[in-house]
Amino acid sequence: MSADLLLRAVRVAGAGRELLPTDEPIDILIRAGLIADIAPTGNLRASAETLDGDGAWVIPGLWDHHVHTVQWALAAQREPLDDTRSAAEAAARMGGAPVLPDGRRIGTGFRHALWADVPSRALLDAATGEIPTYLINSDVHSVWLNSAALRREGMDGQDDDGMLREEPAFEISRRLNAVDDAVADAAVLAAARRAAARGVVGTVDFDMAWNATAWSRRLDAGFDLHRVEFAVYPEQLDRAIAEGLKTGDPVGDGGLVRMGALKVIADGSLGTRTAACSHAYDDGTGAHGAMTVPPAQLHELLARAATGGIEAAVHAIGDLTVTAALDAFTATGQTGTIEHAQLVRHADLARFARLGVAASVQPRHTLDDRPMIEQFWASQTSIVYPLASLHAAGAGLRFSSDAPVSALDPWEAISAAVTREAEDGTRWHPEERVGIDIALRASAHRGTDGTAAVAPGAVADLVLCGADPRTADAATLRTMPVEATLVAGRRTH
Repeated sequence: MSADLLLRAVRVAGAGRELLPTDEPIDILIRAGLIADIAPTGNLRASAETLDGDGAWVIPGLWDHHVHTVQWALAAQREPLDDTRSAAEAAARMGGAPVLPDGRRIGTGFRHALWADVPSRALLDAATGEIPTYLINSDVHSVWLNSAALRREGMDGQDDDGMLREEPAFEISRRLNAVDDAVADAAVLAAARRAAARGVVGTVDFDMAWNATAWSRRLDAGFDLHRVEFAVYPEQLDRAIAEGLKTGDPVGDGGLVRMGALKVIADGSLGTRTAACSHAYDDGTGAHGAMTVPPAQLHELLARAATGGIEAAVHAIGDLTVTAALDAFTATGQTGTIEHAQLVRHADLARFARLGVAASVQPRHTLDDRPMIEQFWASQTSIVYPLASLHAAGAGLRFSSDAPVSALDPWEAISAAVTREAEDGTRWHPEERVGIDIALRASAHRGTDGTAAVAPGAVADLVLCGADPRTADAATLRTMPVEATLVAGRRTH
């Protein structure tokens, strides 16, 4: 528990501002991790440590509601490929990439759907030789391996292109992320410091591992930089139920880490063209994608989790899968989220609110995915990345990055949601923008359905901003200066 803190001369820009009579600077007294009092600057007298805000703007602490923690942390050690424009360029880049201590080369972030040429095993072999080489797509739903890597993983097929998709790709990611505990934990700690510097006070961890053990170990080692809610996957559900883990239960001491939801990946992705859609992809193949978990199995998983007191988080990108996921929530009475919801039928918008199912979305993807949307989803009749439409229909919104798919920086998500403006100044479907107050609420714990606020009695998870988010333009929001980050009144940045 942190000591008392008096936060002096700040202005409230987020939730809680509506409770104040003016925009003049205030002081905030934090006691036992909660906001104990708020008054005009100079009117609180308390024996407490003082942090002078000097007119900075304070908002509730920011959460990233969808992070693959270890993969995000390890990405800093891998070759970035997000700027490659062809398979040949990516292969050449990997041929000169550093070899990691385990003897492998790993690259990440490519988007082969936009490459001018076609990946092949022969092309990658020619550039990388006998050093096992792995290239992870930005969406993590496909991985390109050379022959040496395929042999190392026991997946060496005949006459293939070296591209593994969906479950085989996830298995490769699991193996690549299964590094020594000390290496993983050091990387997570370094990444968490970077996140705290951007105002992050909590994350929802979707690592494909048994996260209860990993986070207990990190807590024992002194991790205290942000809060965590971690998921389990279907193959871990029985274990979670047997161990009595229910959504919201604390793990370890201090209340920083809690059990989250059951994560079910019910279809593929846009980039790999495997998300299940009602209309065919505009790539000439006639493919519609496919659900990776049949509806009957999805119903069974959600029902079993609900019986065990565990909420559900269903990955659903294509409109067919969003419908099937909502059907499963309806049939089981389960609660939780649909993760991504990138393509949503008009008739399904209102179902989110009726069912109490939140849309956990990644606003930055609206800008990053634009070329793929225009190339492969031009004929889709459902709504693409419908932030404003979901909100208008009463759905709860929770913002996230899906890191490492996009950078774990909530300000990039906020900027994209409020302006739909890319770095080059172009705007994409501005009718789906949301207001800054909505974006800030969606970026706090449990999003627009949550209760985070700068108000007496609230948890003192706070961010001090160097600019007023309410008046900032797209560039200022993206690069928002963060003066301080507090978790229960304790400074993490």
